[in-house]
Amino acid sequence: MIVYLHGFNSSPASGKAKQLGEHMASLGREADYFCPTLPTSPREAIVHVEAGLAQHKGPITLIGSSLGGFYATYLAEKHGWKAVLVNPAVHAHVLMRGALGPQANWHTGEKWVLTEAHLAELAALDVPAITRPERYLLLAQTGDEVLDFRDAVAYYAGATQIIEDGGDHGFAGFERHFQTLLDF
Repeated sequence: MIVYLHGFNSSPASGKAKQLGEHMASLGREADYFCPTLPTSPREAIVHVEAGLAQHKGPITLIGSSLGGFYATYLAEKHGWKAVLVNPAVHAHVLMRGALGPQANWHTGEKWVLTEAHLAELAALDVPAITRPERYLLLAQTGDEVLDFRDAVAYYAGATQIIEDGGDHGFAGFERHFQTLLDF
């Protein structure tokens, strides 16, 4: 099972989520792809993903983008799953402090407010250090305008890392790595 976890204020309608879903369908593997809509509450987002996978009996690989990468790391550590991190947020409770206040989902337009309570939930999910780097694949681009790729490089030290010059936070050319993701 491939599970795609979208980023902050995003949804399954994001470009990467749709591209990956279409690729899985082109392989006849649409039943092996799960991309849930994540609640704005970090605690609820984790509960939602775990509930959606509760009946799955086979191996699970998480693919998390930005905040989804933070969630994927937490879940990989908790359950022993593999995780692919795409320009991931590292220590999200610290990174997102500057975003406190009114928010709107880019795809749905849903309005909500990022509060200190959300940051506390993120802090409770924070993994100080990964335990088994071989479970992780990092995809990062140096041109990420939102997150400093060097934070992810250091945090996921020992993991397989594909670092590309340039690009952006959306990870330009994500589709070039589909076979790498599936091989992992």
